Amino acid sequence: MKTAYLGLGSNVGDREENLRAAIERLRAVVQVLRISPVYETDPVEFTEQRRFLNLVVEAETELFPMQLLTRTARVERELGRLRTVAKGPRTIDIDILLYGKTAVRSGRLEIPHPRMAERRFVLAPLADLAPDLRHPVNRRTVREMLDAAPEQMVRLDVLATRKVAG
Repeated sequence: MKTAYLGLGSNVGDREENLRAAIERLRAVVQVLRISPVYETDPVEFTEQRRFLNLVVEAETELFPMQLLTRTARVERELGRLRTVAKGPRTIDIDILLYGKTAVRSGRLEIPHPRMAERRFVLAPLADLAPDLRHPVNRRTVREMLDAAPEQMVRLDVLATRKVAG
């Protein structure tokens, strides 16, 4: 079994319900161990869209990285994810942030996630679960990466956390 960290985000429709539904579907794919609180965050890169709700799931899996990617992409499609605009609005986005201490680089998948060290919307919820976890390539802890990340509005959303956690 490998420990994987998955970043989830939604900014279309009922964002809390999209996150909750994604977690429920992920339970059929991986063993969900812990779920971070939910954060409301400003979009990055393509900024003319609604704010996101983001969280991180810590899970254990027997799947290999490409198998996990295939299964998470299926969950995204089942929940209505359409890839029409790069970095654009989405019902659900599921990124494989970390997979054990493994590094993967292929045309379809890069682990650790290539931009996670720059993204507060990933690092804040990940720090709630594993602040001392080391990035397998840059060797910095999640807390160190969060402290060094560019400024971005990232606000803990207690109400959304309650709705998603059930």
